[in-house]
Amino acid sequence: MTSTQLVLTDDQVDELGRELDALKARVVADLGEADREYIYSIIKAQRTLEVAGRALMYFPFIPPAWLAGVGALSVSKILDNMEIGHNIIHGQWDWMRDPKIHSSVWEWDNVTPADHWKNSHNKVHHTYTNVVGHDNDLGYGIMRVDDAQKWYPAYLAQPLLNFVNATFFEYGIAAYDLELGANWKTRKDNPQWQAEAKQVVNKIKKQAAKDYLLFPLLSGPNVVSTLAANFVSNIVRNYWTHSVIMCGHFPAGVKTFTKTSIDGETRGEWYLRQMLGSANISGSKAMHIATGNLSYQIEHHLFPDMPSRRYQEIAPQIRALFDRYGLDYVTGPLPKQVASVWKRVCRLALP
Repeated sequence: MTSTQLVLTDDQVDELGRELDALKARVVADLGEADREYIYSIIKAQRTLEVAGRALMYFPFIPPAWLAGVGALSVSKILDNMEIGHNIIHGQWDWMRDPKIHSSVWEWDNVTPADHWKNSHNKVHHTYTNVVGHDNDLGYGIMRVDDAQKWYPAYLAQPLLNFVNATFFEYGIAAYDLELGANWKTRKDNPQWQAEAKQVVNKIKKQAAKDYLLFPLLSGPNVVSTLAANFVSNIVRNYWTHSVIMCGHFPAGVKTFTKTSIDGETRGEWYLRQMLGSANISGSKAMHIATGNLSYQIEHHLFPDMPSRRYQEIAPQIRALFDRYGLDYVTGPLPKQVASVWKRVCRLALP
């Protein structure tokens, strides 16, 4: 595990913090119509893909149409979760004052209620990025994530657990947001937790009714093929989302931190921890949009409430800061980053 205090001097850290604050201020001052048009166009594209995908499922007797429907619905769900939902819930578009896409009201196509995500992700994860024991995004509480962690035989199963988690990722996130493991024994004596669990159960029922009851029944004789298509689309979305998130936090070169290393942490040290504890994915513009621009995970961790379309714009400036301060800007194509993640998951499963 790493301490940011061993990487740069106090003066360097303070200067880094000032530079990053100034960079954010310049971007915020420049937000305007182009940003507004971007998010509206993404929402329109997502809704068009969903309608097209569901319409194509009325033709299961034409295999290419069914496959195209699954593809369109999968991309629609990915966009809804990544570039739209995740980023709106972060408050990236609150500056527009549009009541329809404000973080206070937005709900996404996911079994995790947005309010739960705001706490576990926006508040906890982004405050304690890669701090072992604080940041549950590191291994989601089911995996060993650092060599310094004590090894137990149960960790031998973590490659399988990671695969299962990826397959049913939205449900894993719902359990993670509830801190199901930590609260299970005391669940009957914790009314607040019971209320939160009820919210999740109600959201699961709502999502299941939509994907596995309403739309299949609306397709009449195609009920089975439509149900299967919805299931496959959700699995595709889950694998994609899991891969993107793991690649941002877990490939080779990304640092983890101890709880004590953040005691008395300054703003500059917090910035530095985001830089050391994140990794990017290189690729095309379409790939960046499909990841919710979390392919620019470093930039996102530095400025989680900055509109995502601006990450590509500031990435060269952030990389220049890495070079100037002698830091390693961890990035690579998706196959390389995914392979690196799984290699680390398997290695840390062993003593």
